[in-house]
Amino acid sequence: MNAIYAATVFGIIMMFAGLLTNNKKIVGALAIILMAGLTCIAGYDIMIAQLNEPQLLYNNMLKIERFSLVFNVLMIGCTFLYFLLMHKDISKVGVHQSEYFALIFFVLCGMMLLSTFNNMLMLFLGIEIISIPQYILAGSDKHNLKSSEASLKYFLMGAFSTGILLMGIALLYGATHSFNIKDFASMLHTEALNPLGLAGIIFLIVGLSFKVSAAPMHMWTPDVYDGTPTPFTAFMATVAKSAAFFAFMRLFHVALIDISVHWVMIIAIITAATLFIGNITAVFQQSVKRMLAYSSVAQAGFMLFAIVAVNAVSWHTVLIYSVAYSVATIGIFSVLVKLKDYTYDGFNGLAKKEPVLAFAATIFLFSLAGIPLTGGFMAKYYALLAVVQMQQGQFMWLVIFALLMAAISVYYYFRVITAMYFKQGDAELTTTVTATDKLLLILTCIIVLILGIAPQILLAI
Repeated sequence: MNAIYAATVFGIIMMFAGLLTNNKKIVGALAIILMAGLTCIAGYDIMIAQLNEPQLLYNNMLKIERFSLVFNVLMIGCTFLYFLLMHKDISKVGVHQSEYFALIFFVLCGMMLLSTFNNMLMLFLGIEIISIPQYILAGSDKHNLKSSEASLKYFLMGAFSTGILLMGIALLYGATHSFNIKDFASMLHTEALNPLGLAGIIFLIVGLSFKVSAAPMHMWTPDVYDGTPTPFTAFMATVAKSAAFFAFMRLFHVALIDISVHWVMIIAIITAATLFIGNITAVFQQSVKRMLAYSSVAQAGFMLFAIVAVNAVSWHTVLIYSVAYSVATIGIFSVLVKLKDYTYDGFNGLAKKEPVLAFAATIFLFSLAGIPLTGGFMAKYYALLAVVQMQQGQFMWLVIFALLMAAISVYYYFRVITAMYFKQGDAELTTTVTATDKLLLILTCIIVLILGIAPQILLAI
């Protein structure tokens, strides 16, 4: 898979670029060029996949399929958009700008392993390649104690969850005598499920729930997202989280689908708890950044619908939700990073001072809330549709509960819109909003609206 090699090489190039020049404009431009190249290479991988059958690489440890490649190119495209919107903000975090870009390229390597793993060892390797750079990015603001605290908490909780994940892998190996996920179904699909296998599945659910911020394993998320420099929070909450969700989906829908009766109710209960805790807690936040952190927990609840629903629609759900959520969240964080005050009062009067900024923020918040004609609406629609189409309608209670939670989410998203348009104030900006910034924000808004009007574009790739 060419994109994995390219991401690795580009990450190394960015590391050495920091030794050759301290010019932040040159480093930022180089990162954007390399990311554009990586997007093209990922697209080329899809073109090749159209002509060939799925390929097994590295002694069957990776399985290259077209759907996985589509996910890769979309997430790389979201990262390219992230670079365009925030490369100047990344350069303000510290003096090691090139290293920050290099770490993001390495995260993309891990993402591509997670989307194609065919062996539990590659699942573990992919999660660690994604996680370790994020620990570093979380603590990159050396002059901010909250950033150091976020890094420490993330590292400790990440190490703990990794231990749980490894225990699950070990127990599954004990039950099946294999690390290859294609062997799990035949080994575990018996009249009486092996106790080791069931224990391993439970450990895997807990470990992966930590990685995707699912309740009650979400407790690290608000403090880490709040303390991490805002430009990196946007990446951690979107592309990195979507990759973990895809791995979650791939493991349970490819390897363990034949024994879904043993784990689907556990996921459903976790989904309900995630929706409830994320939405209710977000209502009481006074910081918009912290609200968005709890909002990401609530959005994880909707993404878990793709795992609960054991059918073909669930694959469409994870694809559409990942892109719609990532684009809208990157967009709202690109607005937030330009403000000096992250409280709701910090948005007061923004519509008068910077109407384009306020308009873009409104579109992004509409999408996160699931308002029609936005990508977020179609993402939630596919998530609910996947569960509705399950046999016997056994999880209709979960659909109704999710609709109630979605209604609650409108309140805290619209608080920001109310502050921008209906409250008096003078929102303070940390930087001048250039014409290029406005153009990129409008382009991002257009993407959000296209996803809401014609989501089938993603499914036709």
